[in-house]
Amino acid sequence: MLLGVRAMLLERDVSQILVVDMQERLAPAIDGIGAVEANCRRLLEGARQFSVPVLVSEQYPAGLGHTLAALQPLIEDGEVHEKLEFSCFANAALRQALTAGGRPLTVICGIEAHVCVLQTVLEMRVAGLRVAVVADAVGSRHPDNRALARDRAARAGAEIVSTEMVLFEWLRSAADPAFKSVSRLIR
Repeated sequence: MLLGVRAMLLERDVSQILVVDMQERLAPAIDGIGAVEANCRRLLEGARQFSVPVLVSEQYPAGLGHTLAALQPLIEDGEVHEKLEFSCFANAALRQALTAGGRPLTVICGIEAHVCVLQTVLEMRVAGLRVAVVADAVGSRHPDNRALARDRAARAGAEIVSTEMVLFEWLRSAADPAFKSVSRLIR
């Protein structure tokens, strides 16, 4: 039984994080963007503390701008991938990056939940990959679209989680040296 539970937990050693299209010109139209941005930031900070690989997509940056300035300090060279496809998995470079690192679990946050995030999730699930959608770190212009995307992703086999679930499952114990810094992230 314990082995089955452990296999369901989001473990940092098998995780990677994908931040989808958190861009300058898209963000202002997103319902609740402040919370979405804050939770994406928390996830990126947690990923850095736990050495979880980071991938970032930018949808047509010439028109939609680059990743939000508040997230940029947490992104390293080579982690940003430009795309025209809505699904990150439909983009050859991103698909290669998502599958080449030996990390079978992709934690996904970003915008828009019902377009780029959902299409990525659906294609990754069809490919048999494990995906966790961070419900409080994805957004859409309309809350109904966000809710529909979450429900459809869950029906497709994606795990629906929260920012705190991800961080505390990566942490696993209050004895971990990162406990205090992770605890500060959620306050």
